[in-house]
Amino acid sequence: MTALPNCPICAMPNTYEDGDNFVCADCGHEWPVAGEAPGEAATTVRDSNGNLLADGDTVVVIKDLKVKGSSIPLKQGTVIKHIRLVDGDAEHIEGNSDKIKGLVLKTCFLRKA
Repeated sequence: MTALPNCPICAMPNTYEDGDNFVCADCGHEWPVAGEAPGEAATTVRDSNGNLLADGDTVVVIKDLKVKGSSIPLKQGTVIKHIRLVDGDAEHIEGNSDKIKGLVLKTCFLRKA
C-alpha cells in the first residue's frame, strides 16, 4: 500500500483517494493525483488592481504605452477585448486593439473592464 500525502492546505494526514483526486477528510480540499504536485498552485493572472483575469475578458490600458514595431502608441483607456492568457506566465496576456493586432501586454498596465 502506498502512503497517501498530507493535505497541502491543512497538513492533516487524514486523506483518501477518490478517482483521479486526493481528498482531505478534515478540510474537504481536493487535488489531482497525477500532474501537479501537491501544494503547487495553478498560475493565476491578475490585473493592476488585483482582479483575476481569464481568457475572453476585456481589459483597459491604464497608461500610454509605446508599441515596439509600430508608430501608433496605445493610449490610456484603449480597450483590449477577448484577451488570451499566456501559459505559465502570470505577467503577460495576448490580445488585439482596434488598430494594432497581435499585442503581448504586461498585466501591470491593465485593469479589468
